Amino acid sequence: MDLGADRRGVDMGPSAVRYARLREQLRAQGFEEIVDRGNLTVPDRELAGLEAADPRYFSIIRRVCEELATRVESSVREGARPIVLGGDHSIAMGTLAGLRRARGVPAGVIWFDAHADINSPRTSPSGNVHGMPVYYAAQAGDLDPRRSVLIGLRDVDAGEKETIRALGIAAFTMSDVDRLGMEGVIGRALEIVGEGPLHVSFDMDAIDPSEAPGVGTPVKGGITYREAHLALEELAARGNLRSLEIAEINPILDRSNATAILAVELILSALGKTIL
Repeated sequence: MDLGADRRGVDMGPSAVRYARLREQLRAQGFEEIVDRGNLTVPDRELAGLEAADPRYFSIIRRVCEELATRVESSVREGARPIVLGGDHSIAMGTLAGLRRARGVPAGVIWFDAHADINSPRTSPSGNVHGMPVYYAAQAGDLDPRRSVLIGLRDVDAGEKETIRALGIAAFTMSDVDRLGMEGVIGRALEIVGEGPLHVSFDMDAIDPSEAPGVGTPVKGGITYREAHLALEELAARGNLRSLEIAEINPILDRSNATAILAVELILSALGKTIL
């Protein structure tokens, strides 16, 4: 999916992650039953009449997210641990809907991102849907603001600040990470999300562009390589991380597939890999 953003290229993110040997690395970590359900079918924005019919592609994005929700729900009901590969971050609407349908209640959510992704159509300066999934998921009841945490913020629109306060969603900026340290932020985040199944939605632009150059909307001053691994190692140690989403990898802007390789490393950390 790249329909949620202006900049092209993140639709190739899943292929880049597969090329970075995700399956092989998972097997090496001891996961034997791995099912790749393939890509969802997303219409090409250059098809005749597509833009004229739907300027921000919202109806198409919703249709694709509905298919994703069905697949995620099926995976959870089968006892699997879904890993969703993006694509722009609008895919999260489908992931969160599927998790809620499978369990009857929203998962606890920890959302790593340089951006809050909580704009509404009214507050969004761009109108791009990849800046709205938290808002739409909360409106649909697929995300519980009281059990959701945003981490890594450093580029937040004025309207988003108001929505964060209105919903009461916990948000840790990079200034908070600087003051508290990543371990302190994750400790507080785990207190907020509480017990029960945990979902991590990780936008690769949460990481500093020096470490993850291949992202759709890079912002300086992000999470470091080690902070990212520490965060996911801490979440894995909690023992209730049941689903994971990686978004916004743009191979066109990457260097030697470095961002996709890092994404695979982070997935492994989230699934329990440690140095010793």
